[in-house]
Amino acid sequence: MDADLLDRIRSARAVAPGGPAAAPPHSDAVIAERTGRGWDAWLADVHVALGADPDHAAIAAWVRDQGVDGWWAQAVAVGVERLSGRRLAGQQPDGTFSISRSRATSVDREALHARIGEGSFPGLEAVRRSRPGAKALRFTLTDAGAPVGSLLLSLDAYGARPRLTATHDRIAGPVEAELWKDYWAAWLAAVEEEG
Repeated sequence: MDADLLDRIRSARAVAPGGPAAAPPHSDAVIAERTGRGWDAWLADVHVALGADPDHAAIAAWVRDQGVDGWWAQAVAVGVERLSGRRLAGQQPDGTFSISRSRATSVDREALHARIGEGSFPGLEAVRRSRPGAKALRFTLTDAGAPVGSLLLSLDAYGARPRLTATHDRIAGPVEAELWKDYWAAWLAAVEEEG
C-alpha cells in the first residue's frame, strides 16, 4: 500500500468542505416522471414554502406532504441540497461524507472473518464493533488516536465470485473522502493478492 497516501489523507483533514454544487441524484426527466416536477420547479417551490435554508428533514417532510412517497421525497431533498450548494456528492445530512469501494474476490466469508481483525488496516487503529458471527464486519477507525470514521465490510454474492465491499462513513471532508477511496481500493487489492 502507498505509504504516502495516509499522509495525503491526514493533510486533507485540514481542508474545509465547500466548492461547487453537485449534480442531483437523478436526471430532471426521471425526477419529473417520479414526482410530477422537475428540478427547477422543486428548487423554486421549496424556496417559497420553506425559505432559503431549510434542513434536510424539513425538505423531505414537505415533499412528502406534496404527495411524493418517502424514497423519492428523500431523493428530492438531496437534489435540492446539492443544487443549492448545501450538499456535495457523498455528503450525509450531518455534513460528514461516505464512500465505498468494492472488488470481486476469491476470499470466502469464513476466511475473511478469520483474517480481518483490529490490526488489518495499515496505518490505522481499528476497534471491531460487530458482534461475533455477524454477516458484515463493522469497525471504528482512528489514526494516531484521532477518529477517522466507521468501516463496514460486507461480502455479498455477485456472479461467480463474491464481492467484498468496504463502506467508510463519517469522513470529515470531500477531499479526504476522495483519498479514502484510493486507500480502500488499494486495501481491497491487497486482500485479494493475499487470497
